[in-house]
Amino acid sequence: MAYIEVSDVHKSFEGRRILHGMNFQVAEHAVVGLLGPNGSGKTTMIRLVNGVILPDQGSMRVAGWNPLTEGNEIRRNAGIVTEGAGLYHDMSALENLRFFARLYGVTKHRRAEELLEQFDLTPHKDRPTGQFSTGMKKRLALAKALLQRPSLLFLDEPTNGLDPEGIHEVLHHLKELNAKEGTTILICSHVLQQMESVCGSYILMESGKVIAQGTKESLERTYRQDLRLRVETGLQMESAAVYGYPVCREGVHSLEFTLTRKEDISPLLTSILQESWVHSAEIVNRDLESLYFLIKEGARP
Repeated sequence: MAYIEVSDVHKSFEGRRILHGMNFQVAEHAVVGLLGPNGSGKTTMIRLVNGVILPDQGSMRVAGWNPLTEGNEIRRNAGIVTEGAGLYHDMSALENLRFFARLYGVTKHRRAEELLEQFDLTPHKDRPTGQFSTGMKKRLALAKALLQRPSLLFLDEPTNGLDPEGIHEVLHHLKELNAKEGTTILICSHVLQQMESVCGSYILMESGKVIAQGTKESLERTYRQDLRLRVETGLQMESAAVYGYPVCREGVHSLEFTLTRKEDISPLLTSILQESWVHSAEIVNRDLESLYFLIKEGARP
């Protein structure tokens, strides 16, 4: 049985359709990316599974609870991080966590201090949160979401506004949390390339519906039709044409071959090495973003 299950969910606001026929599942202990462009309905879906708003039709189950009638139970057992962070900027980091600990009924002594240490915020615990950088606020918001040791974590655009170091820190903490505590994590994001390092599977959205879901490997098996292999080599394009693969020049010493199977890569490189040097070979259309656009194009009516 899925830990989160969404079946034929529809939602409109003021006559404008936001979601139509959403269907997906999330396994327990998984880290799953709910991915798609801004305006595709990701945040609306997160609000629905938390029971904050109600669907026009469809059914949902979250850890055995029904968001339509048991939203309070879901929110008690889930951590939620939104773009706004939900912190009081005139309070210090420690004061924020202690305040929300009381609000959530967290009775464990020093839980706030433990989280500040975990997220490398102890040196800043007495500073007003309003003075924090965007990255520090994101880490503190994540610490706040973990106060009650939730079994489930919802994250809405957790890397927005962060510099590369801040992105690395937040994603590192998420991977560590899942590995050590088995927390089920559902991450909404429109920045697909950032999610490859942390998510085990993906739910790809476009215009209020799911266009594909699965691991990257399963999506590639289903939707990838060819591989583009960029080879840094001294081989001339005219000579490369005899290998029987479509080829184009990408630079002075760079050729791009279009292959149908991964198994063709080694024989191709072996043949090239018999005639010239090879400094590098890279599949250039394997990233999640290029896969998303391939699936999106195929999903168009």
